[in-house]
Amino acid sequence: MSDETLPAGRATTGIPGLDGILAGGLERRRLYLVEGKPGTGKTTFGLAYLLAGLAAGERCLYVALSESGAELRAAAASHGWSLDHPGLVVFEVSPPELADPSLGQSLLHAADLELGEAVSRIFAQIEAHRPTRVVIDGLSEIRLLSQGPLRYRQQLLAMKHRFAHTGVTVLLLNDMTTDDADAAVHSIAHGVVRLEELAPAYGAERRRLRVVKYRGTRFRGGYHDLVLDTGGLRVFPRLVAADQEGRQLGTGAGSRALHQQVPSGLPGLDNLLGGGLQRGTNTLLMGPSGAGKSVIALHYALAATAAGGAAVIYVFDEEISLVVARAAGMGLDLAGPMASGRLRLESVDAAELSPGEFAHRVRDEVELRGVDTVVVDSLNGFQAAMPDEHFLLLHVHELLTYLNRRNVLTLVTLAQHGLVGEMRSPVDFTYISDTIVLLRYFEAQGRVRRAMSVIKKRIGRHEDTIREYRIGLSGVQVGEPMTGLQGVLRGTPQYLAGGAGGMLLEPGDRTAD
Repeated sequence: MSDETLPAGRATTGIPGLDGILAGGLERRRLYLVEGKPGTGKTTFGLAYLLAGLAAGERCLYVALSESGAELRAAAASHGWSLDHPGLVVFEVSPPELADPSLGQSLLHAADLELGEAVSRIFAQIEAHRPTRVVIDGLSEIRLLSQGPLRYRQQLLAMKHRFAHTGVTVLLLNDMTTDDADAAVHSIAHGVVRLEELAPAYGAERRRLRVVKYRGTRFRGGYHDLVLDTGGLRVFPRLVAADQEGRQLGTGAGSRALHQQVPSGLPGLDNLLGGGLQRGTNTLLMGPSGAGKSVIALHYALAATAAGGAAVIYVFDEEISLVVARAAGMGLDLAGPMASGRLRLESVDAAELSPGEFAHRVRDEVELRGVDTVVVDSLNGFQAAMPDEHFLLLHVHELLTYLNRRNVLTLVTLAQHGLVGEMRSPVDFTYISDTIVLLRYFEAQGRVRRAMSVIKKRIGRHEDTIREYRIGLSGVQVGEPMTGLQGVLRGTPQYLAGGAGGMLLEPGDRTAD
Protein backbone atom coordinates (compact mmCIF):
# COMPACT_ATOMS: atom_id res chain seq x y z
CA MET A 1 0.00 0.00 0.00
CA SER A 2 1.50 3.34 -1.01
CA ASP A 3 1.98 6.19 1.46
CA GLU A 4 -0.27 8.43 -0.66
CA THR A 5 -3.32 6.31 0.21
CA LEU A 6 -2.76 6.51 3.98
CA PRO A 7 -4.43 9.31 6.00
CA ALA A 8 -2.08 11.63 7.85
CA GLY A 9 -2.14 12.43 11.55
CA ARG A 10 -3.51 10.22 14.29
CA ALA A 11 -6.43 7.85 14.06
CA THR A 12 -9.39 8.71 16.26
CA THR A 13 -10.70 5.83 18.35
CA GLY A 14 -14.33 6.86 17.92
CA ILE A 15 -14.82 6.62 21.70
CA PRO A 16 -15.77 9.89 23.45
CA GLY A 17 -13.14 10.89 25.99
CA LEU A 18 -10.48 8.38 24.94
CA ASP A 19 -8.63 10.42 22.32
CA GLY A 20 -7.83 13.05 24.95
CA ILE A 21 -6.31 10.39 27.19
CA LEU A 22 -4.23 9.15 24.24
CA ALA A 23 -2.96 12.66 23.42
CA GLY A 24 -4.99 12.90 20.23
CA GLY A 25 -5.68 9.30 19.27
CA LEU A 26 -3.68 6.37 17.91
CA GLU A 27 -0.47 6.89 15.98
CA ARG A 28 -1.03 5.40 12.54
CA ARG A 29 0.76 2.37 11.06
CA ARG A 30 1.22 0.82 14.49
CA LEU A 31 -0.09 -2.28 16.25
CA TYR A 32 -2.12 -1.86 19.46
CA LEU A 33 -3.49 -4.27 22.03
CA VAL A 34 -6.91 -3.88 23.69
CA GLU A 35 -7.24 -6.40 26.51
CA GLY A 36 -9.87 -7.22 29.09
CA LYS A 37 -11.94 -10.03 30.53
CA PRO A 38 -15.07 -11.13 28.63
CA GLY A 39 -17.83 -8.52 28.95
CA THR A 40 -15.61 -5.49 29.42
CA GLY A 41 -16.39 -4.02 25.98
CA LYS A 42 -13.54 -5.07 23.70
CA THR A 43 -15.73 -5.90 20.70
CA THR A 44 -17.60 -2.62 21.10
CA PHE A 45 -14.22 -0.87 21.27
CA GLY A 46 -13.12 -2.48 18.00
CA LEU A 47 -16.39 -1.69 16.22
CA ALA A 48 -16.32 1.95 17.35
CA TYR A 49 -12.75 2.25 16.06
CA LEU A 50 -13.72 0.93 12.63
CA LEU A 51 -16.92 2.99 12.38
CA ALA A 52 -14.89 6.12 13.13
CA GLY A 53 -12.65 5.19 10.22
CA LEU A 54 -15.65 4.70 7.93
CA ALA A 55 -16.96 8.12 8.93
CA ALA A 56 -13.60 9.58 7.86
CA GLY A 57 -13.78 7.84 4.47
CA GLU A 58 -11.32 5.05 5.29
CA ARG A 59 -11.54 1.36 4.39
CA CYS A 60 -11.74 -1.08 7.30
CA LEU A 61 -11.42 -4.81 7.98
CA TYR A 62 -12.76 -6.79 10.95
CA VAL A 63 -11.26 -10.25 11.39
CA ALA A 64 -13.55 -12.30 13.64
CA LEU A 65 -11.92 -15.38 15.14
CA SER A 66 -13.85 -15.63 18.41
CA GLU A 67 -17.45 -15.02 17.30
CA SER A 68 -19.61 -15.46 14.23
CA GLY A 69 -20.62 -12.74 11.83
CA ALA A 70 -24.21 -12.99 13.05
CA GLU A 71 -23.09 -12.38 16.64
CA LEU A 72 -21.00 -9.43 15.52
CA ARG A 73 -23.91 -7.89 13.64
CA ALA A 74 -26.18 -8.39 16.63
CA ALA A 75 -23.65 -6.67 18.90
CA ALA A 76 -23.47 -3.74 16.49
CA ALA A 77 -27.27 -3.55 16.20
CA SER A 78 -27.59 -3.35 20.00
CA HIS A 79 -25.83 0.02 19.77
CA GLY A 80 -27.84 1.19 16.78
CA TRP A 81 -24.96 0.53 14.38
CA SER A 82 -25.01 -1.19 11.00
CA LEU A 83 -22.12 -3.10 9.47
CA ASP A 84 -23.59 -2.87 5.98
CA HIS A 85 -21.10 -0.42 4.52
CA PRO A 86 -19.11 -0.76 1.29
CA GLY A 87 -15.95 0.33 3.07
CA LEU A 88 -16.18 -2.40 5.76
CA VAL A 89 -15.27 -6.05 5.28
CA VAL A 90 -16.02 -8.63 7.96
CA PHE A 91 -13.76 -11.66 7.53
CA GLU A 92 -15.03 -14.47 9.69
CA VAL A 93 -12.86 -17.34 10.90
CA SER A 94 -15.21 -20.06 12.17
CA PRO A 95 -15.51 -23.85 12.38
CA PRO A 96 -17.41 -25.53 9.54
CA GLU A 97 -20.58 -26.20 11.52
CA LEU A 98 -21.08 -22.44 12.02
CA ALA A 99 -20.71 -21.52 8.35
CA ASP A 100 -23.76 -19.79 6.89
CA PRO A 101 -23.52 -18.81 3.22
CA SER A 102 -26.45 -16.41 3.63
CA LEU A 103 -24.20 -14.05 5.57
CA GLY A 104 -22.43 -13.11 2.38
CA GLN A 105 -19.04 -13.00 4.07
CA SER A 106 -15.70 -14.68 3.49
CA LEU A 107 -15.43 -17.81 5.66
CA LEU A 108 -12.22 -19.48 6.79
CA HIS A 109 -12.46 -22.83 8.58
CA ALA A 110 -9.74 -22.60 11.21
CA ALA A 111 -10.09 -26.24 12.21
CA ASP A 112 -8.92 -27.34 8.75
CA LEU A 113 -5.91 -25.11 8.50
CA GLU A 114 -2.55 -24.62 10.07
CA LEU A 115 -1.71 -21.33 11.77
CA GLY A 116 0.53 -20.18 8.94
CA GLU A 117 -2.18 -20.67 6.35
CA ALA A 118 -4.75 -18.89 8.54
CA VAL A 119 -2.49 -15.87 8.90
CA SER A 120 -1.79 -15.90 5.17
CA ARG A 121 -5.50 -15.76 4.43
CA ILE A 122 -5.86 -12.76 6.77
CA PHE A 123 -3.13 -10.88 4.95
CA ALA A 124 -4.67 -11.89 1.63
CA GLN A 125 -7.79 -10.03 2.76
CA ILE A 126 -5.67 -7.00 3.63
CA GLU A 127 -4.03 -7.05 0.20
CA ALA A 128 -7.37 -7.51 -1.54
CA HIS A 129 -9.32 -4.76 0.25
CA ARG A 130 -6.42 -2.42 1.14
CA PRO A 131 -7.86 -1.18 4.48
CA THR A 132 -6.26 1.51 6.63
CA ARG A 133 -7.78 0.12 9.85
CA VAL A 134 -7.85 -3.52 10.94
CA VAL A 135 -9.30 -5.21 14.03
CA ILE A 136 -8.34 -8.81 14.84
CA ASP A 137 -10.64 -10.43 17.38
CA GLY A 138 -9.30 -12.50 19.18
CA LEU A 139 -5.79 -13.39 20.16
CA SER A 140 -6.79 -16.43 22.22
CA GLU A 141 -7.51 -18.40 19.06
CA ILE A 142 -4.12 -17.48 17.58
CA ARG A 143 -2.47 -18.54 20.83
CA LEU A 144 -4.23 -21.91 20.67
CA LEU A 145 -3.25 -22.49 17.06
CA SER A 146 0.37 -21.62 17.90
CA GLN A 147 0.53 -24.55 20.38
CA GLY A 148 3.35 -22.99 22.35
CA PRO A 149 4.64 -19.63 23.64
CA LEU A 150 7.73 -19.56 21.40
CA ARG A 151 5.82 -20.07 18.17
CA TYR A 152 3.16 -17.68 19.42
CA ARG A 153 5.68 -14.88 19.90
CA GLN A 154 7.39 -15.64 16.58
CA GLN A 155 4.05 -15.45 14.80
CA LEU A 156 3.14 -12.14 16.46
CA LEU A 157 6.49 -10.62 15.48
CA ALA A 158 6.03 -11.78 11.91
CA MET A 159 2.53 -10.34 11.80
CA LYS A 160 3.75 -7.02 13.23
CA HIS A 161 6.39 -6.66 10.51
CA ARG A 162 3.90 -7.51 7.77
CA PHE A 163 1.41 -5.00 9.19
CA ALA A 164 4.13 -2.34 9.20
CA HIS A 165 4.85 -3.09 5.54
CA THR A 166 1.18 -2.72 4.56
CA GLY A 167 0.88 0.53 6.56
CA VAL A 168 -2.35 -0.30 8.40
CA THR A 169 -3.27 0.64 11.97
CA VAL A 170 -4.19 -2.58 13.81
CA LEU A 171 -6.09 -3.35 17.00
CA LEU A 172 -5.60 -6.80 18.53
CA LEU A 173 -8.36 -7.82 20.95
CA ASN A 174 -7.34 -10.17 23.77
CA ASP A 175 -9.83 -11.68 26.24
CA MET A 176 -7.15 -12.42 28.88
CA THR A 177 -8.26 -16.01 29.38
CA THR A 178 -4.86 -16.75 30.91
CA ASP A 179 -4.22 -15.73 34.51
CA ASP A 180 -1.54 -13.17 33.72
CA ALA A 181 -1.31 -10.39 31.19
CA ASP A 182 0.03 -11.51 27.83
CA ALA A 183 3.64 -10.30 28.19
CA ALA A 184 4.53 -11.38 24.66
CA VAL A 185 1.95 -9.05 23.13
CA HIS A 186 2.75 -6.25 25.60
CA SER A 187 6.35 -6.14 24.49
CA ILE A 188 5.45 -6.20 20.80
CA ALA A 189 2.50 -3.78 20.77
CA HIS A 190 3.07 -0.05 20.32
CA GLY A 191 0.34 0.67 22.86
CA VAL A 192 -1.77 -1.32 25.33
CA VAL A 193 -5.23 -0.38 26.62
CA ARG A 194 -6.78 -2.45 29.40
CA LEU A 195 -10.52 -2.61 30.14
CA GLU A 196 -11.71 -3.78 33.56
CA GLU A 197 -15.08 -4.54 35.15
CA LEU A 198 -15.72 -4.28 38.88
CA ALA A 199 -18.71 -5.69 40.75
CA PRO A 200 -19.55 -3.64 43.87
CA ALA A 201 -21.45 -5.18 46.76
CA TYR A 202 -24.49 -3.13 45.74
CA GLY A 203 -25.47 -1.43 42.50
CA ALA A 204 -24.55 -1.92 38.88
CA GLU A 205 -21.16 -3.09 37.71
CA ARG A 206 -18.48 -0.45 37.22
CA ARG A 207 -16.04 -0.36 34.34
CA ARG A 208 -12.75 1.44 34.04
CA LEU A 209 -9.94 1.86 31.52
CA ARG A 210 -6.19 2.25 31.83
CA VAL A 211 -3.54 2.91 29.21
CA VAL A 212 -0.77 0.51 30.20
CA LYS A 213 1.75 1.75 27.63
CA TYR A 214 1.98 4.02 24.61
CA ARG A 215 5.45 4.38 23.17
CA GLY A 216 6.70 7.90 22.55
CA THR A 217 3.48 9.54 23.79
CA ARG A 218 2.73 11.34 27.02
CA PHE A 219 -0.71 9.93 27.75
CA ARG A 220 -2.90 10.51 30.79
CA GLY A 221 -2.14 7.65 33.14
CA GLY A 222 -4.22 6.07 35.87
CA TYR A 223 -7.71 4.63 35.81
CA HIS A 224 -10.53 6.37 33.97
CA ASP A 225 -14.20 5.50 34.48
CA LEU A 226 -15.81 3.77 31.53
CA VAL A 227 -19.48 3.28 30.64
CA LEU A 228 -20.77 0.63 28.21
CA ASP A 229 -24.28 1.59 27.20
CA THR A 230 -26.54 1.69 24.17
CA GLY A 231 -24.59 3.71 21.65
CA GLY A 232 -21.18 2.35 22.59
CA LEU A 233 -18.43 3.17 25.06
CA ARG A 234 -17.88 6.48 26.84
CA VAL A 235 -14.71 7.27 28.77
CA PHE A 236 -14.56 9.90 31.49
CA PRO A 237 -10.95 11.05 31.79
CA ARG A 238 -9.71 11.36 35.34
CA LEU A 239 -10.06 14.95 36.46
CA VAL A 240 -6.69 16.62 37.04
CA ALA A 241 -7.07 20.04 38.64
CA ALA A 242 -3.49 21.00 37.68
CA ASP A 243 -4.66 21.19 34.06
CA GLN A 244 -6.59 24.32 35.05
CA GLU A 245 -3.54 26.20 36.34
CA GLY A 246 -3.78 29.81 35.24
CA ARG A 247 -7.32 29.38 33.87
CA GLN A 248 -9.28 30.90 36.76
CA LEU A 249 -10.60 33.58 34.44
CA GLY A 250 -11.45 31.24 31.57
CA THR A 251 -14.88 30.14 30.42
CA GLY A 252 -17.73 29.44 32.79
CA ALA A 253 -17.49 31.92 35.65
CA GLY A 254 -14.63 33.77 33.97
CA SER A 255 -16.62 36.95 33.29
CA ARG A 256 -16.77 37.58 37.03
CA ALA A 257 -13.93 38.96 39.11
CA LEU A 258 -11.72 36.46 40.87
CA HIS A 259 -12.84 35.96 44.50
CA GLN A 260 -15.81 38.29 44.02
CA GLN A 261 -17.94 38.40 47.17
CA VAL A 262 -21.32 36.68 46.88
CA PRO A 263 -24.02 37.55 49.48
CA SER A 264 -26.73 35.07 50.37
CA GLY A 265 -29.52 37.61 50.78
CA LEU A 266 -29.79 36.68 54.48
CA PRO A 267 -28.41 39.68 56.43
CA GLY A 268 -27.55 37.73 59.57
CA LEU A 269 -25.72 34.99 57.63
CA ASP A 270 -23.87 37.54 55.50
CA ASN A 271 -22.74 39.40 58.62
CA LEU A 272 -21.56 36.13 60.14
CA LEU A 273 -19.51 35.47 56.97
CA GLY A 274 -18.06 38.97 56.79
CA GLY A 275 -20.31 40.02 53.90
CA GLY A 276 -20.69 36.71 52.08
CA LEU A 277 -18.74 33.94 50.39
CA GLN A 278 -16.10 34.38 47.68
CA ARG A 279 -16.07 32.96 44.17
CA GLY A 280 -13.24 30.58 43.55
CA THR A 281 -13.75 29.02 47.00
CA ASN A 282 -15.71 26.10 48.41
CA THR A 283 -17.86 26.01 51.52
CA LEU A 284 -18.74 23.04 53.69
CA LEU A 285 -22.16 23.22 55.38
CA MET A 286 -21.85 20.70 58.19
CA GLY A 287 -24.39 19.62 60.78
CA PRO A 288 -26.92 16.97 61.82
CA SER A 289 -29.78 15.80 59.64
CA GLY A 290 -32.58 18.35 59.35
CA ALA A 291 -30.47 21.29 60.55
CA GLY A 292 -31.04 23.26 57.32
CA LYS A 293 -27.89 22.67 55.28
CA SER A 294 -29.79 22.22 52.03
CA VAL A 295 -31.99 25.26 52.65
CA ILE A 296 -28.98 27.53 53.17
CA ALA A 297 -27.42 26.17 49.98
CA LEU A 298 -30.68 26.89 48.14
CA HIS A 299 -30.54 30.53 49.28
CA TYR A 300 -27.07 30.90 47.76
CA ALA A 301 -28.14 29.22 44.50
CA LEU A 302 -31.14 31.53 44.18
CA ALA A 303 -29.02 34.58 45.03
CA ALA A 304 -26.63 33.59 42.22
CA THR A 305 -29.46 33.33 39.67
CA ALA A 306 -30.97 36.63 40.85
CA ALA A 307 -27.61 38.29 40.18
CA GLY A 308 -27.62 37.01 36.60
CA GLY A 309 -25.54 33.88 37.18
CA ALA A 310 -26.28 30.21 36.64
CA ALA A 311 -26.39 27.50 39.28
CA VAL A 312 -26.67 23.73 39.37
CA ILE A 313 -27.68 21.64 42.39
CA TYR A 314 -26.78 17.94 42.48
CA VAL A 315 -29.25 16.16 44.73
CA PHE A 316 -28.10 12.78 46.05
CA ASP A 317 -30.56 12.22 48.88
CA GLU A 318 -33.99 13.50 47.75
CA GLU A 319 -36.33 13.53 44.80
CA ILE A 320 -36.33 16.72 42.76
CA SER A 321 -40.08 17.15 43.21
CA LEU A 322 -39.68 17.05 47.00
CA VAL A 323 -36.92 19.67 46.90
CA VAL A 324 -39.11 22.01 44.82
CA ALA A 325 -42.15 21.46 47.03
CA ARG A 326 -40.17 21.96 50.24
CA ALA A 327 -38.65 25.17 48.91
CA ALA A 328 -42.07 26.46 47.87
CA GLY A 329 -43.32 25.81 51.41
CA MET A 330 -40.66 28.22 52.68
CA GLY A 331 -41.42 30.90 50.12
CA LEU A 332 -38.45 30.02 47.85
CA ASP A 333 -39.38 29.99 44.17
CA LEU A 334 -37.30 27.44 42.26
CA ALA A 335 -39.72 27.07 39.37
CA GLY A 336 -38.96 30.49 37.87
CA PRO A 337 -35.16 30.16 37.69
CA MET A 338 -35.54 26.55 36.52
CA ALA A 339 -37.88 27.61 33.70
CA SER A 340 -35.43 30.33 32.60
CA GLY A 341 -32.55 27.83 32.56
CA ARG A 342 -30.52 29.69 35.19
CA LEU A 343 -31.06 26.94 37.77
CA ARG A 344 -30.77 23.22 37.20
CA LEU A 345 -31.56 20.49 39.71
CA GLU A 346 -30.09 17.08 38.88
CA SER A 347 -30.93 13.93 40.77
CA VAL A 348 -27.90 11.68 41.22
CA ASP A 349 -28.16 7.95 41.91
CA ALA A 350 -24.96 7.10 43.74
CA ALA A 351 -25.47 3.38 43.13
CA GLU A 352 -25.46 3.86 39.34
CA LEU A 353 -23.12 6.80 38.75
CA SER A 354 -19.36 6.55 39.00
CA PRO A 355 -17.32 9.43 40.48
CA GLY A 356 -15.61 9.99 37.15
CA GLU A 357 -18.92 10.38 35.34
CA PHE A 358 -20.15 12.76 38.05
CA ALA A 359 -17.04 14.93 37.70
CA HIS A 360 -17.57 14.93 33.93
CA ARG A 361 -21.13 16.22 34.41
CA VAL A 362 -19.93 19.00 36.67
CA ARG A 363 -17.22 19.97 34.20
CA ASP A 364 -19.72 20.14 31.33
CA GLU A 365 -22.00 22.41 33.37
CA VAL A 366 -19.14 24.80 34.11
CA GLU A 367 -17.42 24.84 30.74
CA LEU A 368 -20.38 24.45 28.37
CA ARG A 369 -23.29 26.08 30.21
CA GLY A 370 -21.36 28.77 32.10
CA VAL A 371 -22.45 27.69 35.59
CA ASP A 372 -20.81 29.82 38.31
CA THR A 373 -22.40 28.26 41.41
CA VAL A 374 -22.36 24.51 42.16
CA VAL A 375 -24.13 22.80 45.06
CA VAL A 376 -23.41 19.17 45.99
CA ASP A 377 -26.10 17.88 48.35
CA SER A 378 -24.67 15.84 49.93
CA LEU A 379 -21.17 14.45 50.35
CA ASN A 380 -22.73 11.52 52.18
CA GLY A 381 -24.40 10.52 48.92
CA PHE A 382 -21.17 11.00 47.00
CA GLN A 383 -19.44 8.76 49.53
CA ALA A 384 -21.91 6.00 48.69
CA ALA A 385 -20.46 6.01 45.15
CA MET A 386 -16.92 5.70 46.56
CA PRO A 387 -16.81 3.29 49.53
CA ASP A 388 -13.03 3.63 49.80
CA GLU A 389 -12.52 6.71 51.98
CA HIS A 390 -8.97 7.40 50.84
CA PHE A 391 -9.84 7.62 47.16
CA LEU A 392 -13.04 9.53 47.95
CA LEU A 393 -10.96 12.32 49.49
CA LEU A 394 -8.76 12.42 46.39
CA HIS A 395 -11.77 12.63 44.07
CA VAL A 396 -13.38 15.42 46.11
CA HIS A 397 -10.09 17.30 46.42
CA GLU A 398 -9.52 17.26 42.65
CA LEU A 399 -13.12 18.31 41.96
CA LEU A 400 -13.10 21.19 44.45
CA THR A 401 -9.69 22.39 43.28
CA TYR A 402 -10.90 22.32 39.68
CA LEU A 403 -13.98 24.38 40.56
CA ASN A 404 -11.89 26.86 42.56
CA ARG A 405 -9.59 27.38 39.59
CA ARG A 406 -12.61 27.96 37.36
CA ASN A 407 -13.71 30.77 39.75
CA VAL A 408 -16.85 28.85 40.74
CA LEU A 409 -18.59 29.22 44.09
CA THR A 410 -19.08 25.70 45.44
CA LEU A 411 -21.24 24.65 48.39
CA VAL A 412 -21.25 21.09 49.70
CA THR A 413 -23.30 19.66 52.53
CA LEU A 414 -22.26 16.97 54.98
CA ALA A 415 -24.64 15.28 57.41
CA GLN A 416 -23.00 14.39 60.72
CA HIS A 417 -23.99 11.49 62.95
CA GLY A 418 -26.02 12.45 65.98
CA LEU A 419 -28.61 15.12 66.76
CA VAL A 420 -27.71 16.90 70.00
CA GLY A 421 -24.38 16.91 71.77
CA GLU A 422 -21.29 15.24 70.33
CA MET A 423 -21.27 14.98 66.53
CA ARG A 424 -19.23 12.67 64.33
CA SER A 425 -18.50 13.07 60.62
CA PRO A 426 -18.35 9.97 58.38
CA VAL A 427 -15.29 11.44 56.64
CA ASP A 428 -13.13 14.43 57.50
CA PHE A 429 -13.43 17.00 54.71
CA THR A 430 -12.55 20.01 56.84
CA TYR A 431 -8.94 20.29 55.72
CA ILE A 432 -9.90 20.61 52.03
CA SER A 433 -12.67 23.15 52.69
CA ASP A 434 -12.06 26.89 52.33
CA THR A 435 -15.01 27.86 54.53
CA ILE A 436 -16.86 25.80 57.14
CA VAL A 437 -20.29 26.73 58.46
CA LEU A 438 -21.23 24.65 61.48
CA LEU A 439 -24.91 24.03 62.26
CA ARG A 440 -26.16 22.67 65.59
CA TYR A 441 -29.31 21.90 67.56
CA PHE A 442 -29.54 23.12 71.13
CA GLU A 443 -32.21 23.08 73.82
CA ALA A 444 -33.29 26.30 75.55
CA GLN A 445 -36.46 27.47 77.25
CA GLY A 446 -38.25 24.21 76.54
CA ARG A 447 -37.64 24.26 72.77
CA VAL A 448 -35.23 22.63 70.32
CA ARG A 449 -33.47 25.48 68.56
CA ARG A 450 -30.80 25.87 65.87
CA ALA A 451 -27.49 27.72 65.99
CA MET A 452 -24.78 28.41 63.42
CA SER A 453 -21.21 29.56 63.51
CA VAL A 454 -18.33 29.98 61.05
CA ILE A 455 -15.30 28.07 62.28
CA LYS A 456 -13.05 28.57 59.23
CA LYS A 457 -12.72 30.98 56.33
CA ARG A 458 -9.53 31.20 54.31
CA ILE A 459 -10.37 34.39 52.40
CA GLY A 460 -11.73 37.45 54.16
CA ARG A 461 -12.92 38.06 57.66
CA HIS A 462 -15.75 36.37 59.55
CA GLU A 463 -17.40 36.63 62.94
CA ASP A 464 -16.44 34.31 65.75
CA THR A 465 -19.93 34.57 67.22
CA ILE A 466 -22.77 32.07 67.41
CA ARG A 467 -26.14 33.07 65.96
CA GLU A 468 -29.50 31.40 66.32
CA TYR A 469 -31.46 30.81 63.14
CA ARG A 470 -34.97 29.66 62.37
CA ILE A 471 -36.44 27.97 59.31
CA GLY A 472 -40.03 28.92 58.60
CA LEU A 473 -42.49 29.94 55.91
CA SER A 474 -40.23 32.77 54.77
CA GLY A 475 -37.07 30.68 54.55
CA VAL A 476 -34.15 31.17 56.92
CA GLN A 477 -34.13 33.90 59.56
CA VAL A 478 -30.79 34.53 61.28
CA GLY A 479 -30.67 36.41 64.56
CA GLU A 480 -28.07 38.58 66.24
CA PRO A 481 -24.96 37.16 67.96
CA MET A 482 -25.96 35.18 71.03
CA THR A 483 -24.61 36.44 74.35
CA GLY A 484 -25.14 35.26 77.87
CA LEU A 485 -25.03 31.57 76.90
CA GLN A 486 -22.22 29.08 76.84
CA GLY A 487 -22.18 25.49 75.63
CA VAL A 488 -24.57 26.19 72.72
CA LEU A 489 -22.61 24.03 70.28
CA ARG A 490 -22.67 21.17 72.79
CA GLY A 491 -26.46 21.29 72.65
CA THR A 492 -27.10 22.05 76.34
CA PRO A 493 -26.22 25.71 76.98
CA GLN A 494 -25.98 27.38 80.36
CA TYR A 495 -27.18 30.90 81.08
CA LEU A 496 -24.66 33.45 82.23
CA ALA A 497 -25.32 36.60 84.18
CA GLY A 498 -27.07 39.24 82.10
CA GLY A 499 -29.50 37.01 80.23
CA ALA A 500 -29.40 35.45 76.78
CA GLY A 501 -29.17 38.20 74.21
CA GLY A 502 -29.51 37.48 70.50
CA MET A 503 -32.06 34.68 70.81
CA LEU A 504 -35.03 34.75 68.48
CA LEU A 505 -38.01 35.20 70.75
CA GLU A 506 -41.37 33.53 70.37
CA PRO A 507 -44.54 34.01 72.41
CA GLY A 508 -43.94 32.58 75.86
CA ASP A 509 -40.14 32.90 75.77
CA ARG A 510 -38.43 34.53 78.72
CA THR A 511 -36.20 37.50 77.93
CA ALA A 512 -33.84 36.74 80.77
CA ASP A 513 -33.13 34.00 83.24
